Amino acid sequence: MKKTSFFTKAAAILLTAVFSFQLASCTKVSPSESSTQGSAEYKYGKIDIPGKDGSLCGAPIYIAYEKGFFAEEGFDVNLISADTETRKIGLNNGTIPIVNGDFQFFPSIEQGVHVKVVDGLHNGCIKFVVRPDSDIKTVEDLKGKKIGVDEIGGTPHQVASVWLEQAGISALQKDGEVEFLPFADGNLELEALYNGELDVAAMWDPLGSVAEKEGKVRVIFDLSTDPAFAGKYCCFLYASEKLLNENPEEIAALLRAYRKAQDWINKHPEEAVEIIISGKYAQIEDKELAIELIKSYEYPSLEDRASNKQSVESDVQYFVQALYDIGYLTSEPTQFAKDIFVKVDV
Repeated sequence: MKKTSFFTKAAAILLTAVFSFQLASCTKVSPSESSTQGSAEYKYGKIDIPGKDGSLCGAPIYIAYEKGFFAEEGFDVNLISADTETRKIGLNNGTIPIVNGDFQFFPSIEQGVHVKVVDGLHNGCIKFVVRPDSDIKTVEDLKGKKIGVDEIGGTPHQVASVWLEQAGISALQKDGEVEFLPFADGNLELEALYNGELDVAAMWDPLGSVAEKEGKVRVIFDLSTDPAFAGKYCCFLYASEKLLNENPEEIAALLRAYRKAQDWINKHPEEAVEIIISGKYAQIEDKELAIELIKSYEYPSLEDRASNKQSVESDVQYFVQALYDIGYLTSEPTQFAKDIFVKVDV
């Protein structure tokens, strides 16, 4: 019987090792795939979800991605940057299945964007700030002032409008009782406040909260605690009407992923912040402040949902009525609220 030489055996072992290394290299998985045992197969395939806007309150997107909840539900998610118009187009044609957004989407739906509210995401995430030495303390002090916002028609603008109108101050530019100035960059909005170009900055978290902690501003309005807004969803999940009609089980699967993420954040806020900051998902580095903010958004746990702690439908109705009262919506509010909300069986 012919013996195998030492060199032949060594060569065979080396080839096996090289092959194994190459195979392992070719089958590396992303963080979101790893929690599903590295499966490369997804029931619903690859989808795009806007999730690179730097907001802290978008935490469920980041956590669903990093913890593998999207993958568990059958999605290979690609997080993208997308402005409001890109989101509307994607939702209309179904290339973007779901987005998180505030009640600023309600007028867009009235104007023909084909999306439906399918769930609530979290409570308040907007603050109005002034310089520390400002004499502005209440909404009544805003008459005749200049207010910075990210965009005319955006959520900070609409929230400010509701707040003003409920106090009897017209939010319409033509009436001249207040002036809104748009700033696409929140840092530029803060600079304008510091140098006196603005009296008030209406801002998304975390920029306003970071500036407050640094002693650079004073908060006069907090969406999470103001009596007119506290305990209500300010951010909702909007699904493509096209996909709701053609593939409702896909939307249901996405909602399950979001709800797993909300539940996980609710129960592990400190760990959630670690993931968000280390992944550079939000414009904040102060962990203590980020944890405080994450908790204030009151992401619903699965137990909260089971006990019906908060009603998405009621909150939609509330904000539809509020926007109707200030002239941002023209449709009969009760029916419109019913038309834009769809309860999805998850």
